[in-house]
Amino acid sequence: MALRACGFIVFRRPASCVPPPDNIEYLLLQTSYGKHHWTPPKGHVDPGEDDLTTALRETKEEAGLGAEQLQVIDGFVQELHYEVQGRPKEVLYWMAELRDPGTAVTLSSEHKDYRWARLEEACTLAQYKDLQDTLRAAHTHLEAQQDKQR
Repeated sequence: MALRACGFIVFRRPASCVPPPDNIEYLLLQTSYGKHHWTPPKGHVDPGEDDLTTALRETKEEAGLGAEQLQVIDGFVQELHYEVQGRPKEVLYWMAELRDPGTAVTLSSEHKDYRWARLEEACTLAQYKDLQDTLRAAHTHLEAQQDKQR
């Protein structure tokens, strides 16, 4: 049976002179274990817990950002499948906007650093193609939503 994890692609729109959607920044956390890879907040589903609850809990635990600080974006969910130490793993990512772009990130002991990065830097940090594709899909979703609002 595959390990199952859930999390959020958390983003913010800081005030800047760069026009949207190029001003969007994505939150990546650097693990304090293994190869110190960069990843959005995510974690394993606890017994009896639904996926979205897991994503919210893990984002709060790993980055200090709770449901009251996040706006979940409708219509976006990505499922990734890969192996970790020879075992299958599946990860579900939703997308959430940080309501106040100035909100502080508070890391857990699982991570040693964090970064807000625009799309291309986020993809460079992410390293894994499936995660890069997920970040690009999130960005495309936000662009499409913005086009509808025009």
